[in-house]
Amino acid sequence: QVQLVESGGGLVQAGGSLRLSCSASGSIYAVNNMGWYRQAPGKERELVATVITGGSPNYANFGKGRFTLSRDNAKNTVSLQMNSLRPEDTAVYYCYLRIIPPYGRSTDYWGKGTLVTVSQ
Repeated sequence: QVQLVESGGGLVQAGGSLRLSCSASGSIYAVNNMGWYRQAPGKERELVATVITGGSPNYANFGKGRFTLSRDNAKNTVSLQMNSLRPEDTAVYYCYLRIIPPYGRSTDYWGKGTLVTVSQ
């Protein structure tokens, strides 16, 4: 069983910064895609940034130049540094992990989410 534990959400003023962290535990294959999605009230969940093992981060347009995704493969952790935050970044941020086995189907896992609130 795979578990994802998130930390780092909170309240910040516009223009401020937050750092989200996620730690994965359990049976995790070496090849996987890990990162963050978010869901604002009344909106669908959307990709923020992900990175596959050995690859470069993939960012949503709204995060380019403001968000930085980093991962530690040895520790199965991923962090999202968010700078220049805007009120429209307010959302629940979910840690995401897709395990890609050498054979068979991939499996997606989600954290419980951490709330980020950006005030004017």
